[in-house]
Amino acid sequence: MILHRYFARRFLRSFVMVGGVFLGILVLLDLVEQVRRFDDDGAGFATLLGLTMLSVPETLYRILPLLVIMATLALFLNLARTSELVVTRASGRSALRALKAPVVMAMLLGILAVAAMNPIVAATTRHYDVLAERISGSNGNTLSISDEGLWLRQGGGAGSQTVIRATRADREGTTLYDTSFQGLSLAGSPVFRIDAAIARLDGSRWVLSDAKEWRFDSPNPEQGARLHDELEIDATLTAEQILDSFATPSAVSIWDLPAFIAQLENAGFSARKHRVWLQMELATPLLLTAMVLVGAGFTMRHTRFGRTGLMVLLALAMGFTLFFIRNFAQILGENGQIPIALAAWGPPVAAILLPLGLLLHWEDG
Repeated sequence: MILHRYFARRFLRSFVMVGGVFLGILVLLDLVEQVRRFDDDGAGFATLLGLTMLSVPETLYRILPLLVIMATLALFLNLARTSELVVTRASGRSALRALKAPVVMAMLLGILAVAAMNPIVAATTRHYDVLAERISGSNGNTLSISDEGLWLRQGGGAGSQTVIRATRADREGTTLYDTSFQGLSLAGSPVFRIDAAIARLDGSRWVLSDAKEWRFDSPNPEQGARLHDELEIDATLTAEQILDSFATPSAVSIWDLPAFIAQLENAGFSARKHRVWLQMELATPLLLTAMVLVGAGFTMRHTRFGRTGLMVLLALAMGFTLFFIRNFAQILGENGQIPIALAAWGPPVAAILLPLGLLLHWEDG
């Protein structure tokens, strides 16, 4: 038990050191990127630093598997250099038992990352997007989903905007049902409102069927309301922008993701991308465990055997390969080429079994 606590403490120390180094590098690189991006908008250094602090957690969260495999390499290279693994084997404990503590720590780190760091990253990502849009003065197109349906916002001329609400939409996002168009001036005051049974996106225009139009520049908007069998208004949105303007799965906390998926499907859209992301997040602890096994499989040898540099490169190459395969499986899952469960859980499970077989072969022959 004491030996397990010792290895766990050493692994955690290596992880913190590697994470600290990468955090410093990411802060510097991201700060340069924020200066380049907002140089023409007159943002001060404090604002740019704040944007950097909001952006870095997402990057750090994405490279968490890389941090784990590098921490594993640092741990076992140091243990091999000091012959502590040799002493462990000489005491009657197999090298596989020495892996128990790092594997458990990696699993706990994965659970903590999904349960705590994921919501933090989601919040900082949303805050970064809002702050970046405010600094750049962008009047972008946005979409959100709520219990009342879906809400769209499209920019217009001279800074005006149109807010669109619909009960539901088709899967392509080009046909909206039970819609309401609210036109806003640059000052934010209402200009017009149009209710329609169906709104269809046709190129650069919305075609509204069975519509009623109110104009708020008259003393009595209801008296001047007009009915239209078909009405056309300008559209600055495209079908691709509507589908792409959903909150990305990474911008939604994992605790809120199941409810968001239900709202998305109730609005008529496909939530497959978000379902794949949810399952992949739940599989993160297994992925980090696989990274520990990959790193240990190539570095649990004593340094007297030589070729340490080659083994480190092989471990990193295998780790990056696993990361690539996981991302590729995610794309296949989002496109419906493979089942969601296979896309999310297949790569981590395979990545655990392969280095485990390698370790059993090297340790037990």
